[in-house]
Order: sequence, then structure tokens, then C-alpha cells
Amino acid sequence: METKKLSLLDRVTLRTPRFFRKVRIVSAAVGAVGAVLVASPNLLPAGLVDLGGYLVLAGSIGAAVASAAVEPGAQELAARERREQGGSSAETL
Repeated sequence: METKKLSLLDRVTLRTPRFFRKVRIVSAAVGAVGAVLVASPNLLPAGLVDLGGYLVLAGSIGAAVASAAVEPGAQELAARERREQGGSSAETL
């Protein structure tokens, strides 16, 4: 059986492994802390505001990468579920 490469839309919509769901949550929290630091530049030293910008960047990249992770065999499982529901599957397209 030939393995089809997943598109970005497939990767985002298929099931994410438990570890990467946790990574996504932590990354979003890091990004939120960074956003709070960036949002108050008058109250904080410039170094903390710069750190906030880096935290926003790191959090958003981490969340995006974690969202693109896919469980092994998830594509076949999703195709089987669509066939059982009467919808089109990636194998028939």
C-alpha cells in the first residue's frame, strides 16, 4: 500500500497525539505570557518587553508545529470512518 503525503489541511484536521496536545497547550501559554509582557511597554523595562516578543514568537511556532503532528495511522483511520459514513475518502479521490 502506497502512503499518500499529507497536506497541511489534513495534518491540522487529523488527530494529534497526546504529547503534542500538551506541547500545544504549553506553547500557547508561553505565547500568552509574552503577549502580556509586550502589551505593557510603559510599565516594564525594555529588556522584559523584548523577552515578551521572543516568548510570543516561540509560543506561536511551538503551537503551530505541535498542531501539525499526526498520530501514526490516523489518515487510514479517518478514511475508513468517512467510508463508513458514506462520505468520500482520500483513497477514492
